[in-house]
Amino acid sequence: MSRYTGPKFKLSRRLGISLSGSGKELKRAFPPGQHGPGQRKKLSGYGVQLQEKQKLRHMYGLGEKQFRNLFDKASKQQGIAGENFMTLLESRLDNLVYRFGLSNSRSGARQLVAHGHVTVNGKKVDIPSYLVSTGDVIGLRERSRNLSTVKESLANRNFLPAYVEFNEAAMEGKFVRLPDRSEMPQDIDEKQIVEFYSR
Repeated sequence: MSRYTGPKFKLSRRLGISLSGSGKELKRAFPPGQHGPGQRKKLSGYGVQLQEKQKLRHMYGLGEKQFRNLFDKASKQQGIAGENFMTLLESRLDNLVYRFGLSNSRSGARQLVAHGHVTVNGKKVDIPSYLVSTGDVIGLRERSRNLSTVKESLANRNFLPAYVEFNEAAMEGKFVRLPDRSEMPQDIDEKQIVEFYSR
């Protein structure tokens, strides 16, 4: 399945979650369309599991096959499969570029990486799905540090997670440690996703 390129606000309202993180999409807290207001139907068990999976998949902007492959990798690790999965999603290079505030969206961060603006430990990496290890240093190439989009995003950043450090003077950040579950999206029930893929 190809990546979703339709209207993000409409998708956010359908899933009942802010995909941008700003919350602007949910000013009208009902699904889009003429049958939206007051028509949120009760979901079956499968429907709840599918919705949680779609929430997380669209939040991180992954295709179905890529999402499933990462889940399979997480389920083979020791520990709780759902938490391992969310930790792997948070460890993606495009997500960490977004967390540092170098872009105001994950799709923008993906574009920064794909266009070759980002380095990991001093080496150019242009693969958005690259899994960053703890202790790795992520920065911008010399020619990319004056990009207007990056400067605007940093100026508008209002939160930096505790599991990363960012040096604005050097325009580089460090992935200090793996995040705890309490530091990852709270509006996702990862147990439902595990059950969905365990069917």
